[in-house]
Formats: sequence, C-alpha cells, structure tokens
Amino acid sequence: MSIKYFLPGNKKTLITISKDKDLQRMVNFLGDTATVDVFVMSEEAAARNVSNMPASRSSRTTVSEAVVPIVEPIDVRVDTCNAIDQIDMELHETPLVSVLGSSSDDKHPKAAQQWENTITGVDQRFNSFGEFREALHKFSIAHGFAYRYKKNDSHRVTVKCKSQGCPWRIYASRLSTTQLICIKKMNTDHTCEGAAVKAGYRATRGWVGSIIKEKLKVSPNYKPKDIADDIKREYGIQLNYSQAWRAKEIAREQLQGSYKEAYNQLPYFCERIKETNPGSVAAFTTKEDSSFHRFFVSFHASIVGFREGCRPLIFLDSTPLNSKYQGVLLAAIAADGDDGIFPVAFAVVDAETDDNWHWFLLELKSAVSISQQITFVADVQNGLKKSLTEVFDKCYHCYCLRHLAEKLNKDLKGQFSHEARRFMINDFYAAAYAPKLEAFQRSADNIKGISPEAYNWVIQSGPEHWANAFSGGARYNHMTSNFGQQFYSWVSEAHELPITQMIDVLRGKTMEAFYSRRVESNQWVTRLTPSKEEKLQKETTIARSLQVLLSQGSTFEVRGESVDIVDIDHWDCSCKGWQLTGLPCCHAIAVFECIGRNPYDYCSRYFTVESYRSTYAESIHPVPNVDRPLPGESSLAAVTVTPPPTRRPPGRPKMKQAESLDIIKRQLQCSKCKGLGHNKKTCKDS
Repeated sequence: MSIKYFLPGNKKTLITISKDKDLQRMVNFLGDTATVDVFVMSEEAAARNVSNMPASRSSRTTVSEAVVPIVEPIDVRVDTCNAIDQIDMELHETPLVSVLGSSSDDKHPKAAQQWENTITGVDQRFNSFGEFREALHKFSIAHGFAYRYKKNDSHRVTVKCKSQGCPWRIYASRLSTTQLICIKKMNTDHTCEGAAVKAGYRATRGWVGSIIKEKLKVSPNYKPKDIADDIKREYGIQLNYSQAWRAKEIAREQLQGSYKEAYNQLPYFCERIKETNPGSVAAFTTKEDSSFHRFFVSFHASIVGFREGCRPLIFLDSTPLNSKYQGVLLAAIAADGDDGIFPVAFAVVDAETDDNWHWFLLELKSAVSISQQITFVADVQNGLKKSLTEVFDKCYHCYCLRHLAEKLNKDLKGQFSHEARRFMINDFYAAAYAPKLEAFQRSADNIKGISPEAYNWVIQSGPEHWANAFSGGARYNHMTSNFGQQFYSWVSEAHELPITQMIDVLRGKTMEAFYSRRVESNQWVTRLTPSKEEKLQKETTIARSLQVLLSQGSTFEVRGESVDIVDIDHWDCSCKGWQLTGLPCCHAIAVFECIGRNPYDYCSRYFTVESYRSTYAESIHPVPNVDRPLPGESSLAAVTVTPPPTRRPPGRPKMKQAESLDIIKRQLQCSKCKGLGHNKKTCKDS
C-alpha cells in the first residue's frame, strides 16, 4: 500500500509517505492541526502513477493525475509521540474503496452510455482486431473497469479484468476461413468492488484525440483546460493539462496532417498551384541537407490585377510565424483604387535575412514585370536598400516612417525625458508629412531646439527617402510599410497550420476578398471609388469659398487662407496636395469650376471604378487535395523536402511591437539628479 496526504491549504497535491523522514515531515507540517486526511492506494496503482511522472516529482501526485483507487480519508489525530501507531490503527478500520473526485452519479456519464453495448457477448463478430480492441476500450470506459491483455497477437486475444481475483475475461480469435474476428468465450461477472476508478488510465492520447477531433474542427482554439473539463463531464475520466494538450496535438495532426509531411508535399503543391491557376508563379528552394529554405507564390489574378488596375506602389513587410518550425512570412502588398489591400505576392522563409529578401525581390520582379517605375515603401534595414537598387533598376525606395521613428526613439532613449522624446517624435512625423520645404524646415528646427544631435540624426537619415517635401516617388501619402495589416491578421489566424495548409488558407482568404470586391463594385454608380469620391466632394466644398484670379495659359492664382498657384496642364499646385494624393486639391477644383472643366478628368486613373473593376477582373481558383494528394499524384514530388532545423522555443511567443509611437510610455525621472529610470528615494546621489 502507498500512503499519501495533503499539505496545509493545498487540496490538489498529494505527498507520498515512503520513509520515516516523510512521516516526520508530515508531523512538522501538520503538528498544529487536530486532524489530517490520509489516503491509501494499492501498490499497483501507485506504481503506475509514479512511473508516469517526472523523476523530480516522483514523490508527488496531483489530484488530476491520481485517477486510481484510494481509501477514504482517515481522520488521524496528530501526535508526535504515537503518530505511526495512530495511523496503523486507523488503517485496519478503513471503509470501502471510492473514486477520488467523483460520486456515484458520475459512474455512468451520459456520453459513455452509448458504449455500454459495444461488447454484447459470445459470437459477436468484428472486421479486425483493431475494431475489437476499440470496442473493448469503449466498453471498459462505459462500465468503469480496467483490463489487461494476457494474449494479444494477430490470431487471438485474451483479456481479463485487472483486479486480482476478478473472474471477468474475454477470448476472441479469427473465424476460420474468414478475416472476421469472433468472441469465442466471455465471463461477464465482475466481483471486484470499486473497479470503476481504474478505467481512467485507459484514456490514451489517441483515444482522447479521436473524441475531440470533431469539436476541434469547429473550434480550432479549443483549450486543453476545456478539453479536460469536457472529458471529465462526459466520460468520467480525469486528465491533467499535459495529457489534454498532447491529445489536442494528436487530434490536430489527424485533421491537418503531419507538419513534416507538409514540407515534403511542397513540390507537388507548387505544381498544383500552377495547374489550377495558370500563369501563377510558385517556387521553392531547399538547402544542401534537403531542409526547407524558402517558398514564393504569386497568383495569376494578383499579377494581372496589379498590372491592370493598381498604382505602381508596393509595400514590403514581414511577420514572424509562431508555428512548430517557426519561419517568417515576407509579403508584397499593393493598394487598390479604394485603398484596400491587394496581396501581390508572399513567401515563407526560414529566417529574415538579406539573402532571403534579395531572393524574394528577384521572384517578385519576374512575376510583376511592368515597365513603370515602382515605388516601394519598406524598412531601410534588412538589406532592402541594397537589394532594391540591384534588382529593380529604376525604382523609388521610400523608407517606412514607423521603422524610422522606432529607430529614432531607440537611439534617443536614456538621453532625454519622455516629454522631450515625445515632442521630437511628433515633430519628426510633422516633418515627414509636410508637403512644402518651409514646413519641413520648421519641424526640423523644432527638433534642433530640443537636441542638435537629434537634428543631425534626422538630416543624415536621408529625408529624400521619407519626407514628402523631398520624395520623388509616388507614394500617395502612404508613409508606413505595415499597410497590409488585414493580410497579416489572416496570417495570424493560420500560422499554426502545416505550411501547405497555411498557404492555402491565405489563398482562400484572398480569393474570397477578390470575389466580394468584384461583386460589390458592380453596384457602384459613381465614377470614382467610394473613398476617393468622398474626398473629392470634401475638397469641392472647400473650393467654393476660394477666389480664382484668371490669367493667360494654364496657370492660375487661387486665394483663400493662403495664395496658391495652380497649373492645370501639369496637374500641379503649390500646396502639393494634388501631387501627393492623385486627386485635385481644393485650389485646383476652384479653377475647374471657374473655367468650366470637369474635376473627374483630372483624377488619377487608378481611382476610377473602371480601373478598380479591372483590378479584380480575374479570379483565384481553388487548389484541391492540398494536404492529401490522390494516389499517384504525389509522384510529382521528385525532391525530398524536410522541415527546417528551427523549432518553436518554449514559453509564450513574443508579440510584434506596437505599431504606433505617437504615445511614449512615461518613464521615471528623478527630481534630484534628473536621471531616468529611478526616483529620488532610490537615487544613488542622495
């Protein structure tokens, strides 16, 4: 027998008494209490529980793990002198065995009642031994007993009740001249009292996985704690957290397929993409050891849509994949005529490196291949500055304002108070959005007034790549590379899937978006897309209060709060609003109304409904049999691809940094020495 007890105030962990020191420790812990609950297990059940637990915790058993027969709690008076005699005396008076944490009402849980007749008796037949073992498993859970195999081979199976001396047993063997399995003998009598508690250990991970598979399909975020609670309520079996988690992993693999096998299906997957979506680009590479390196895809509908209807403006960004084998997703996102995201291409790579970005840009160039100059909004780091100039001969690289602001804030941290840094970041944003050189210089001078070093940082960071007053690229006032947040939210929903299924989920999301926008745009009756139509109407309202001075040629003077010069032939206004947005500013609209021109004729063609419909004219088609190719089709995969060596580290995944730096968290500042990170009570100078 094995003796266990609870610590004071802890009704979850049972401590084993296996030697004199353990008993003395119990007396020390509980010396001030009048009684203590002591539990007794059979040696066989105790050994099984201990063998399933880590060595460092071999002397402890949690209540959730102790689904084994135990003796009812014994009220033991704690007395230092005769504690051992007292326990020994009480053990001889112990009542019947019962189930820990359960009652007679739970003996036949509702969900398990359907299995009470999976074994009916002699002459019952099964198609295979596997089917027989599964039926026996369910039968034991429904009737609450444990069993063990005496013989278990490909010809015969003999099973008996695990309780010593219990006559229940069953014998099954193959029916002669057939493949059927038949029960030949069965003793249905159980003489073991309380054997129901032993059924818990039969709840294997595979069995629990098969039970929760359907629910996991409906609710992918089915939590292990909820799994354990449901199994306890429906089947009367107690699982701990790790058992439920492992069962969920098994069920997920049954539903989604193997993570490893998904990498090996990449060659077949690439071929299927190009077959079902002709004109698409799908490519992958492996390392020398055949491990996964990178995968690129750009669907034909995305290629045609970008070429026909999108502005030559691409946002490059990345997001980490918190999947089993980690990795990073690189994406090229465009903007449609209504400023909605338009995925052009994306790639899954083993890590975000200069080499992988260079490869991604090469594949992107071969996919889009347009003659126009493309404006890229991307981070200045990660080797993109060099790779963009090497891959795209004539392009504009506009630095992502968010990444620059993060770098500026990081470089200034520790030198200035949070108020000073907040002012400098706000002035930095103001300088970036300033349309004219004078406004840019005012914001830069504000930074210089706080810190000449910060001013030099701003001037040396290449304002021609990020400030509206200098930028030569047509970025349409889009300043950050994280434009495609909706696309990255799709990634966060699918990143835990095997790689082929994750890619197919992104394909499906893009396919649905293309279809819904195509249907929606067919209902539009305006000339411009809704968001652009609204902006044009706002500018038109402002234009009515402006005064236009007529002159010869195409140049006009417009007076309002300021005096601006409009050149309608060159689509230019001194306020720079027309050039930055692609829509006529209020000054230009005032001129059009004065001379009888139509403002719609001076809007960028990319904002018209006709161009928008061209963007979504093509459809992305489904790719069937993504995870399980049909027999014979997998032979297309001539290359073996194994998972990358990286594995998900333990612990909670780190979240991506906040997107906005408009508000900087308040930092402690000492009122004595003015230093940061401490107050006057902890100041070393005091």
